[in-house]
Amino acid sequence: MSADLWQRGCERLAAELPEQQFNTWIRPLPAADVADGGSGDAVVTVRVPNRFKLDWIRNQYAGRIEAVLTELAGKPVRLEIALAPRDGADRLAANAPTYPATAPGARGVVSVGQVLNGTPALAAVPPSPPAARELSRHRLNLNLTFDTLVPGRANQMARTAALHVAGAPGQMYNPLFIYGGVGLGKTHLIHAVGNALLADRPDARILYLHAEQFITDVVKNYQRKTFDELKAKYHSLDLLLIDDVQFFAGKERTQEEFFNAFEALLAKRAHIIMTSDTYPKGLVDIDERLTSRFDAGLTVAIEPPELEMRVAILMRKADAEGATMPEDVAFFVAKNVRANVRELEGALRKILAYSRFSHKDINIQLAREALKDLLSIQNRQVGVENIQKTVADFYKIKVADMYSKKRPASIARPRQIAMYLAKEMTQKSLPEIGELFGGRDHTTVLHAVRKIAAERQKNTELNQQLHVLEQTLKG
Repeated sequence: MSADLWQRGCERLAAELPEQQFNTWIRPLPAADVADGGSGDAVVTVRVPNRFKLDWIRNQYAGRIEAVLTELAGKPVRLEIALAPRDGADRLAANAPTYPATAPGARGVVSVGQVLNGTPALAAVPPSPPAARELSRHRLNLNLTFDTLVPGRANQMARTAALHVAGAPGQMYNPLFIYGGVGLGKTHLIHAVGNALLADRPDARILYLHAEQFITDVVKNYQRKTFDELKAKYHSLDLLLIDDVQFFAGKERTQEEFFNAFEALLAKRAHIIMTSDTYPKGLVDIDERLTSRFDAGLTVAIEPPELEMRVAILMRKADAEGATMPEDVAFFVAKNVRANVRELEGALRKILAYSRFSHKDINIQLAREALKDLLSIQNRQVGVENIQKTVADFYKIKVADMYSKKRPASIARPRQIAMYLAKEMTQKSLPEIGELFGGRDHTTVLHAVRKIAAERQKNTELNQQLHVLEQTLKG
């Protein structure tokens, strides 16, 4: 078996994979051991420094690596990926940054590798006092981890990008900009990155803060003329997590200092993750040189959770409260509470409290009684007619155009958007919606719903317009 098989394989992978992927995951690997498998095949063993890299390379690249090596060797090749011995891992660290995996059997925050590999969560235990003091410096909420974040289509892209960052900070998607409406899980996600990195690298310099805290720090240091302290605090970080950067609007000195911190952190390959209620180009009263940098890495949206995701959130949170929520009740609540995770949590608290105070089991009737105020308000506020009027006003067309037979794009597009919102925000069936849009067939409504839902995932401008319409309709 040719001793240079691994080297030739890496050269081929370098040509086939995107440069950033190859440099992040394949190039840092040490030379592999190549041996005969004893049954006409070959065994290539590559050793990696930690569990995260083992899981990620196995899940994302192992099949491709095996195929390339098999083609080059002219016979079947079996790839084996193993953890390097501790001293071997130390030697690897000299060549590439590594992130030690949580020790087997350890308890605490779940490791990124486990999340990616779908293995059971580690049991969370209260940290010891020294650990608690250390974590308080980071301002991280230990309960907000990848393990406690319910995955779904609504947060899929943002979650995947966050996992990449947690495993290889400073290398991909820097900065990472996450935007979406209130209560959708943006804060949870960035805390999850911080907690995962801290579990792998306890010495990492991480800081989470709300944009208003940064503004306060700038004001204090400006009054005291102590900007060296401000730089020492922010410019030395490995990971900066900052919520709601839209609060920087109109604050020129704050924007100047954040720009300086931003540039200093990127120059030292530290990572920055930001959240906002809108995408970078949609931010107002913020210097263009900042918004262009916000948009220079990866910008991803978190959407309102879809029905199945809302059900999963309710059942998991009920379980965390020591209560059992029947699936039919979870579906009832999820169908009626659509806005965001925060509203779901509020609805769940009402149901649990009502159940405890009345000493009744949780069922749909009890949920209906517990949420009667919320349901009556919702039914008054959001109807198909209200949606039609709101969308017509937004796109400057006549309400009558919503149920007319006119088909120019300037009318057909808003009509499809109104159909999509009617399906998402009311209890009406497809035939009922079609009837209210001029007696259209339910297949026409279904086509509109699917089309707008698909475009929303790709079209940033449309997504922002839908956010505005949804918030307007929710009053």
